[in-house]
Amino acid sequence: MSKVVDEALKSHKVVVISKTYCPFCVKAKNVLKKYNIKDIVIIELDNRDDADEIQDYCARLTGARSVPRVFINGKCIGGGDETARLDGQGKLKELLQECGAI
Repeated sequence: MSKVVDEALKSHKVVVISKTYCPFCVKAKNVLKKYNIKDIVIIELDNRDDADEIQDYCARLTGARSVPRVFINGKCIGGGDETARLDGQGKLKELLQECGAI
């Protein structure tokens, strides 16, 4: 189990599990930057000793080990493409407003 992920999900409205060099992670973070999110944490796995453990835990939580994993109010909305799609549909803003992140 990954305490890092559990603590982040309990403590923050928006959580992004990411790698700095991943284009899909950059895509998701750029979409999220459009909003003035008050409560966001981005966990960059690049230099973490527990990166594999975190990704394995994300696979158990969300069904996918890939990054990014974007969570809003504790619920995974998907990765970079899904985050951009929700934004384009206007649903991302709704989710962020509903949980009080913006």
